[in-house]
Amino acid sequence: MTIGRTPPPDDDDRTTVVQRRTETHVVDPSPYVPPAPGGQVNVSAVPAATTVWTFTRVVALLFTVLEVLLLVRFLLKLSGANQSQPFVAALFGVTDPLVRPFQGIFAIPADSAFDVAALMAIVFLFLVAALIVALVKAIAGRSA
Repeated sequence: MTIGRTPPPDDDDRTTVVQRRTETHVVDPSPYVPPAPGGQVNVSAVPAATTVWTFTRVVALLFTVLEVLLLVRFLLKLSGANQSQPFVAALFGVTDPLVRPFQGIFAIPADSAFDVAALMAIVFLFLVAALIVALVKAIAGRSA
């Protein structure tokens, strides 16, 4: 019996140390574009997408203003506004050419407060604006 002696280590209990290296690669989403020959860059050129976007926004704004005027006309007539008052008379004068093609489609008395023609004009202008925007985008998409 020997005291204080430890048995010799087994050769089967081996520990393997593995070191791993992690690398990170950053990819630039915008590729390098060399400058134009002679070092000149045309900064005044406007891409077609920007022109189309601007045109469609202007068309949408114009038609939205007309639709809001027609909606105000509808609400004023529905609430029984005095048509001899200058603001109401001016608004009715401006919107009358837009409403006139739709008057008389439905058999509603002329003195009725519910202006169906104004509502139809709003829907018509909305559809015309959507058609113009779609045509411009389709034409611009083909030429690009």
